[in-house]
Amino acid sequence: MRRKRSWVRWVFILSFRLGVFFLLLSLLMVAPLRWVNPVTSMVIVERWFNGGDDFELRQEWLDWDELPKHAVLAVVTSEDQRFPEHQGFDLVSIRDALAERERGGQLRGASTLTQQVARNLYLWTGRSWVRKGLEAWFTVLLEALLPKHRILEIYMNIAEWGPNGVFGLEAAAQHHFNRSADRLIPYQSALLAATLPSPARYTPGQATPYMRERASWIIDQQRMLGGTAWLAPIEP
Repeated sequence: MRRKRSWVRWVFILSFRLGVFFLLLSLLMVAPLRWVNPVTSMVIVERWFNGGDDFELRQEWLDWDELPKHAVLAVVTSEDQRFPEHQGFDLVSIRDALAERERGGQLRGASTLTQQVARNLYLWTGRSWVRKGLEAWFTVLLEALLPKHRILEIYMNIAEWGPNGVFGLEAAAQHHFNRSADRLIPYQSALLAATLPSPARYTPGQATPYMRERASWIIDQQRMLGGTAWLAPIEP
């Protein structure tokens, strides 16, 4: 009996220490992002590993003040219209997706931009419950430790926007439209937003009818939201 208690106590102590270690490691991985730009992301590492000699990273960081706000608004409008309101998880979209699934429809994604940042920065591609749990954990930490505009700034700079190493808005603007991000017109920004979250399937510079229709919808949605003034609550 004494030996069994000793074993249980050892397991408890080990689990506690591992839990504390994981918590501290997670905080060290997330908290500095409030001031320091991430060096890379897991998606970039994975693309580099799988791409071999064809991979050439094209990424140029734009600070929040340098990002054209119509491009930021286009992405938020396309991907996560409740971004200023939620705390990392869009419960309304999750509920609607589950209801649609129950009606026999296809299960659609309801990931927020914060969840996408967590996934792109820290996790491998693929689907598993472990990955989903870690995504939720890092989403909570990002929302708790970073202001909203910083989460958006990181997303706009690490999002994949084309094949073989095109990451971030600046690289996307140069690759697809041969111009810098600050020279994008709103319709071009909407076309870029329309490619997310499947940048490998679409080429904004050679837009398909679907992409043009999607971009027009994004423009209309921006007008309904009141334009870039809608981002005011998350401005630093």
